[in-house]
This record gives sequence, structure tokens and C-alpha cells, in this order.
Amino acid sequence: MGRSEHRGGIQLPVTPTTLADVAERAGVSRQTVSNAVNKPDLLRPDTLERVRQTIAELGYSPNRAARNLRTRTSSLIGLRFTPTQEGTANAAMDRFVHSLVEASEEAGYAVLLFAADDEDPVGGYDNLLRSTAVDAFVVTDTYLGNPQATWLTQQRAPFVAFGRPWDDDAARHVWVDVDGAAGTRLATQHLIDRGHTRIAWIGWRKDSPIGEDRRSGWLTTMHDNGLPTTGLASRVEDVVHSGAEAAAVLLDESAPTAFVCASDTLAMGVLHTLWIRQLAPGRDIAVVGFDDSQVAQVYPVGLTSVRQPLEDVAVEIVRTLRQLLSHQPVETRGVLLEPTLAIRESS
Repeated sequence: MGRSEHRGGIQLPVTPTTLADVAERAGVSRQTVSNAVNKPDLLRPDTLERVRQTIAELGYSPNRAARNLRTRTSSLIGLRFTPTQEGTANAAMDRFVHSLVEASEEAGYAVLLFAADDEDPVGGYDNLLRSTAVDAFVVTDTYLGNPQATWLTQQRAPFVAFGRPWDDDAARHVWVDVDGAAGTRLATQHLIDRGHTRIAWIGWRKDSPIGEDRRSGWLTTMHDNGLPTTGLASRVEDVVHSGAEAAAVLLDESAPTAFVCASDTLAMGVLHTLWIRQLAPGRDIAVVGFDDSQVAQVYPVGLTSVRQPLEDVAVEIVRTLRQLLSHQPVETRGVLLEPTLAIRESS
């Protein structure tokens, strides 16, 4: 039976408790213990309770590797991980990965991260698929022209995308996303409710469908409230200095009293320009970001920011993956979750 021994004052490694140890202690067959772990509905309640109590007492941990060998599964979910871009405040993906790991663990899965290779975007997927190292994938790169979702669909590999298939209306794969336009509508209406009428937008280049989706929320809310938008929008790269430069130009040419930004990175650029010009965020000029990054939370005055429900995204993705892997019908192809607004002193 699993135990540790002392010899000459040295504690030797603990021998793992086996299924046979549990069977002997509980006074049942090995098959009964196996059923208690894998098919508990086959056992009588009193027998199941006795075996489970023995498992807890002995600290028995079922051998996942052996079980996976029998079922030809790995209980692993593959995720291609891209490092955070230098010069940005965006750590949303780090928060999502942490949430995905937690949600997967609760469902009996583990997450296998593999490196991104821009020159061969499907190579890592192909290697893992050929070696049957993972049961399914989570795809996070859903930008225009990205081949991963199309390739995985062609291979009939189970996967769920975090992000809509922006450039493919015929795509049939399952996805979960956050409604970016709803988030910027919240941000813009919040500023309007605070009395602002000249609200500027700083967003990403036009070739970013995510950026354009977020911009649409600002635009429609301004128009719905009868407010002007001409000369109040700027499209730039998602780096701090671009946000700072755009803010300087907008302040000089259009005199906005508030900014809504497509990211916290751009919002930090706006705050930098305000600091140079000795303008107080929230008092002189209001600023709202997007992603509710750690930077937004620790900035001295606190940056108001749209918060994506990444924990809910992860739970929904894992729930859908379980349906796909158990060949259950998936109720809906796409799930769009609503963000919230974390209000702080900058607005």
C-alpha cells in the first residue's frame, strides 16, 4: 500500500496509492473501484460512498495516462500562444489564458500551450494533430485572412474560436466573442451622461475588424444622441506613442472634452499627452479605455475602461468543447457576451 519509509533519518519517496490498495481497504473488487471513478452511476449509493471515502482517506489519484491510453484521448486542449506586443498595455490574453486553464481543469482537461510561428501559422496545429497530443483546440487569432480556422475545419479537428469569423460569412465553426460595439456604446453613453458633447475616438487601422466593431459603438451612440463626429476620430497603430500623438492633434484641431479609445494602450497615450499639457484626467479631459488592464487599475487616478468578461468566455468555450468532444449537438454557432464598464476617476 502507498506509504513512506524512514531509513537512517532520511524519508524515502512516497509510493503512490494504487487502485488495488483502494479495493483492498474498501473490501470491493478492482472493477468496483474503477466504476466508482469512471462510471459511478453503476454502483449502489452505499457502495459508491464507501469507495469514495476510501479514495479520500488514501489519497488515491486515478492514473489519467493509463485511462487516456485505453480511450485514445489526451484530455489536453491546445492553445497557440502569442506574446504580448512590446509598447502596449494589453494583457487581456494573459487573463484569458488563466481563466481558460481554470475552466478546463474544472472540466477534467488541461491546456497545452504551443508557440506561435507567423511564417507557418498552421504548423503547430498540424504537429499536435498528427501526434494526437491534444483532443481539441482553442483558436484566438481570428483576424482577417487568418488560415487556422479554415484549416482546422478542413481537417475536421474539434475547435472553438475566441472571436468571430470576420471575413467568412459561410464559416460553420463554433465561436465565442465579446460584443466590442456594446462596450464602446457603454463608454460613450457614460460620457454623454456626464455632460460631454465633443467626444473623440482613437482607434485602430481600418483593416482591423475588431477595431471597426468598437468604433461603430462610439459612432452610433454619438449619432443616436444627435452629437457631431466629424473631425473627432483618429485611426492609429495600437502603441502608446501613437495614442499620444493622436490625442495631441485632436486636442489642437477639434477641442474634444473626452476620449473613448479602442484599447487601454491608446488611452495611456492620451493620458501621457494630458500630463505633458498639465490637464487633469477626469477634471479637464475625460478618458475611457478598453480591456480593463492592470495598468488601468493601478494608474494613479484610475482609468475608466471597458471590461471583457473573459472568465465567462473561457467557461463558454470549455462547455462547447465538451459538447463537441462528446458528439452532442451544439445549440448555437456563435455566442456574443456583453462587456461591462469599470468606472474610475479618469471619466
